[in-house]
Amino acid sequence: MAHRQIVLDTETTGIDPKQGHRIIEIGCVELVNRRLTGNNFHVYINPQREIEEEAIDVHGITNEFLRDKPLYQQIAHEFLEYIRGAELVIHNAAFDIGHMDNEFALLNQGFPNTADVCSVLDTLKMARDLHPGQKNNLDALCRRYDIDNSKRTLHGALLDSEILADVYLAMTGGQVKLNLNQNKDEGSEQQTGGIRRLSADRAPLVVLKATEQEHAAHEQRLDLVAKGGECLWRAE
Repeated sequence: MAHRQIVLDTETTGIDPKQGHRIIEIGCVELVNRRLTGNNFHVYINPQREIEEEAIDVHGITNEFLRDKPLYQQIAHEFLEYIRGAELVIHNAAFDIGHMDNEFALLNQGFPNTADVCSVLDTLKMARDLHPGQKNNLDALCRRYDIDNSKRTLHGALLDSEILADVYLAMTGGQVKLNLNQNKDEGSEQQTGGIRRLSADRAPLVVLKATEQEHAAHEQRLDLVAKGGECLWRAE
């Protein structure tokens, strides 16, 4: 069965939803069996309140920019169906899940809590378990796992989700990148998904054969393995 994961990030008007703060941006990147599919979800949202100056300094999203954007109630059903049944991969999941559950509850339309329709994997907790006593914010993890985050001058939900997807794949056993918008030009490096091919005019590989002494030592080792019986390594 396919394993569907949604790497998710949000930007907000401020820290605490209990103080009336709202989500203003949602960015999601889909992974299926550890491969990027390109089926992403990204939306800006009018929070119907002012954004704190400290928050604007972090993400750069202004009140003026959001005035003509949809309300949360206009995107809630589409968003819920997009994440339904997936494993959410979030850095500091309690923050984003807290804001998402608050937004669904404010609609007063019987929306479920996020944990009722999704499982949640917190990459901050994972990173702290892997690297105790070290910095484990997204920038620090990018440096540790050699992930390019040079475009991240400000926080942004979609960009941060794309970066977190690379970090998560690196943390969990190897990165798998698939750029579905890559050029199809013959010989393009992007076409190979980042695989570097050797030049056709490269020098031939040198083949070293075992010496007579090395061959004799190998045969003696096989005698010890076989202990007088048939040795599989000598089978025809």
